[in-house]
Amino acid sequence: MKQQHNSSVVVLEPENKATASVIWLHGLGADGYDFYGIVPQLKLPQSSNIRFIFPHAPIRPVTLNQGTNMRAWYDIVEISAGAFEDEAGIRASEKVIATLIEEQENQGVPSEKIVLAGFSQGGVIALQCGLRYSKPLAGIIALSTYLPIAHTLAKESNPANHAIPIFMAHGIADDVLPIAWGRNSRQILNQHQYNVEWHEYSMRHTVCIQELDDIGLFLQQILKEKKI
Repeated sequence: MKQQHNSSVVVLEPENKATASVIWLHGLGADGYDFYGIVPQLKLPQSSNIRFIFPHAPIRPVTLNQGTNMRAWYDIVEISAGAFEDEAGIRASEKVIATLIEEQENQGVPSEKIVLAGFSQGGVIALQCGLRYSKPLAGIIALSTYLPIAHTLAKESNPANHAIPIFMAHGIADDVLPIAWGRNSRQILNQHQYNVEWHEYSMRHTVCIQELDDIGLFLQQILKEKKI
């Protein structure tokens, strides 16, 4: 694959013309380079012709980390049940990712062949945007994360993505975002009749080889259904 990058995004282009895209969002304090190295570990067929887009979150002060400036999709005050949610920041990042989806469509990849993926904070934005996007997407991959602004989902979810395949995974020993947050999010999604493929792994707030294998299989399955 061929790497391209600029101040806002890292892109891995397939050898042939892209017929599908995965927009993958990093976690708090990382950047777009955090996950681009895992693409070979997904063990996707060379014929997949998937473009991987790894955007950089904006740099902003994060309250949880004493106001330190770092890349973050939204502010975090504390990690606890019922804590303040930076709804304005989450919605601003949702719009950024929606624009990236539109850019992929303008480059010839239809929305139904675009996957949103994200780890931790990135997974929050993948769920926020994917469930509300106005055109059908191929799938959502939400890793070690949770469902944001859950109380608005019933009103704001878009029928275009009510049947979207969702891959959710979490580490049993996650010491940053407790697995209970992920399990609760899956329960809420199930209550709203979303199709969630749920995985738990013996790990902390990270990713593991088995998880990457399962993500690769998920991608192959959903994109095969789109006849890519």
